Amino acid sequence: MNYITQPQQIEQESFVIIGDIVRAERPDYRFASELHEKIIKRAIHTTADFDWLDILTFSPNVLECIEASLRSGATLYTDTTMALSGINKTRLAEWGCEVKCFVAHPEVAEVAKAKGITRSMAAVDLAMSQPGPKLFVFGNAPTALFRLLEICHDDPALICPVIGVPVGFVGAAESKQALAESPLPHIAALGRKGGSNVAAAIVNAILYHLSQARS
Repeated sequence: MNYITQPQQIEQESFVIIGDIVRAERPDYRFASELHEKIIKRAIHTTADFDWLDILTFSPNVLECIEASLRSGATLYTDTTMALSGINKTRLAEWGCEVKCFVAHPEVAEVAKAKGITRSMAAVDLAMSQPGPKLFVFGNAPTALFRLLEICHDDPALICPVIGVPVGFVGAAESKQALAESPLPHIAALGRKGGSNVAAAIVNAILYHLSQARS
């Protein structure tokens, strides 16, 4: 059998195919910027779903805000270990950043049980108590996104950038719509689609872009 075995070549050819399909099927589609294009195409690459051309929304200046957070050594907080695992740690470390997921933290489990809330919500509470700049990356838990929105609504001084793409049928679309209508700098997926893999892909697209810009 004859097939491509080199990971980089597979990825490169995938992006060529994605570009060809977009030009053929959406000739009038225009990306807002080079980074916007990289994010959208990496989401498509991750899912083989061209709906991402239309359902991924960006608040004004959110890309600049996220870039500034990464350059300042922000800590990324995810709602799943899957999202954490998918983020490129080598690229993240280049900017003095790290990524954490508190969902399995013993304190989170205790607080969630005592308060009758999800562990994802308790994980957000713990993350917000940590020092330093933050970037939240949600791909699975609408309750985590709702919790962050509540906290930032009560104290606007805590507002921080969010990549919000929870997937699912219960609260997912509603939480992302609430994010899209909020003052938080955000990248949000409208509707039910999303996932931890997409959340990680968005982060990686930004990290790769920053690394290329610096080289």
